[in-house]
Amino acid sequence: MFSKGKNVSESVISEERLEGRRKPAVGAQVRRWRAERGLTLAGVAERTGLNIGYLSQIENDKAQPSLTCLASLADALEVPIAWFLIEETAPPTVVRLADRPVEVMALGRMERVDGGLGRGISILETVAEPGVRTGAHAHGGDEHHIVLSGRFRLTQGDHVVEAGPGDYVRWDGTIPHDAEVIGDEPGSMLIVSIRRER
Repeated sequence: MFSKGKNVSESVISEERLEGRRKPAVGAQVRRWRAERGLTLAGVAERTGLNIGYLSQIENDKAQPSLTCLASLADALEVPIAWFLIEETAPPTVVRLADRPVEVMALGRMERVDGGLGRGISILETVAEPGVRTGAHAHGGDEHHIVLSGRFRLTQGDHVVEAGPGDYVRWDGTIPHDAEVIGDEPGSMLIVSIRRER
């Protein structure tokens, strides 16, 4: 008789592949979050009902806890269970002020605060003199504006908004819009553009 589905040799190959894979080591993260919470092994044992010796084995990667055990530990340490599976984190991206790409044009000065490294997002700081206007333009995604200094008149369709320091304005960037520095002082604005996934 033949069984339906996978044949025996496929099952053996799958098991061999699984055996060759490195098992997730959660000990360092369990220890980290226990220390972060200021708990001893005894404190975690009391919260979880697990044996202190077993907890020590988990923290030293000498025991492979079940999902139920990890869920209990996550509850006791007040963290999502997935945090135990994080082995390495990429370092944060840092763009120093002196390293920002800068573009100077007739409209003013534009700095890429994110260094042009953002994924799906663009963060710009613009500085312009009074009376300078971008002219109607459009692009994909939402656009978020935070006025840092000066005053701006922001226009989109029939909507006109005057915004000053600390004010926030969001609009759909696919609809033509315009910004103008008004008043006697230069204007500075942080613009965050979110590109929509299609």
